Amino acid sequence: MNNIEVTALGELLIDFTENGVSTQGNPLFEANPGGAPCNVLAMLGKLGHTTAFIGKVGKDFFGEQLKTAIEEVKINSKYLYMDENVHTTLALVHTQPDGDRDFSFYRNPGADMLLTESEIPEELIHNSKIFHFGTLSMTHEGVRRATQRALEIAARSNVIISFDPNLRPPLWHSLEEAKEQVLYGLQYCKILKISDNEIQWLTEKEDFTQGVDWIRKRYPQIQLIFVSMGKNGSRAYYGDIMVEVPARITEKTVETTGAGDTFCGCVLHDVLEHGLMKLTEEDLQNMLAFANTAASIITTRKGALRVMPDREEIERLMNMRT
Repeated sequence: MNNIEVTALGELLIDFTENGVSTQGNPLFEANPGGAPCNVLAMLGKLGHTTAFIGKVGKDFFGEQLKTAIEEVKINSKYLYMDENVHTTLALVHTQPDGDRDFSFYRNPGADMLLTESEIPEELIHNSKIFHFGTLSMTHEGVRRATQRALEIAARSNVIISFDPNLRPPLWHSLEEAKEQVLYGLQYCKILKISDNEIQWLTEKEDFTQGVDWIRKRYPQIQLIFVSMGKNGSRAYYGDIMVEVPARITEKTVETTGAGDTFCGCVLHDVLEHGLMKLTEEDLQNMLAFANTAASIITTRKGALRVMPDREEIERLMNMRT
């Protein structure tokens, strides 16, 4: 396990995505493996990096499916625990005409909520280059303590900590509690990937740059901030530099599930290759162009974890005229 570059902690679940209608006119759903942290790891794996996941699924049909899926994409599953008493978390993804989504979760409780502090592998995190997490592992007390323990280990070990809040309001008792936990996560990270609506919600600033300034003033250790803006592209903030790159729009979009995770995996790949020191405007431009292109590819596919693009496919599309 000493050669793992990126370790992620959080939810691994089944995304039931709409896939046509039956002969009776009923919606048909496809059981896609999902969960933001593993989507990020799957993208990193496609780009040649070694990864491991810490989390919990049910010892049931879906849990077995998920274990098989992450192993297929070469995510180390040694610390994927299987709970005999609680089922794997499920999400129904309702796709809107523009490809955006609404989520309905079956998680009361779900196995991912039951990860405990004692199940956190200290050596794995200590030896990783990057530790990545979100807030779905912070919605309930037990798994929250497990996440906090992992963050303490990563910080003590000088591991680069990456954070994507990935806010899902239905999973929180209140949005105030969600805000508290996002702010807790911000204390630890050096890399932040946050969406346009999340930064407006968190900082109460409509302007993204003002929102970034609000975050930086309170959490000056964050070195690199990405704001993902959907169809409007993405921005990177690094020192005095702000770079914005437009999205690569495709008419073949079927849904946007996993686009942000694909983007996140690509920027972490860039950090693994080039580090966080002395990044130039050109470096950031290239980073965003690559990540935006990969995200646009994943919007043309159902699900994300099993169908991430590889470097050649991304670069081929980047070299085509828009």
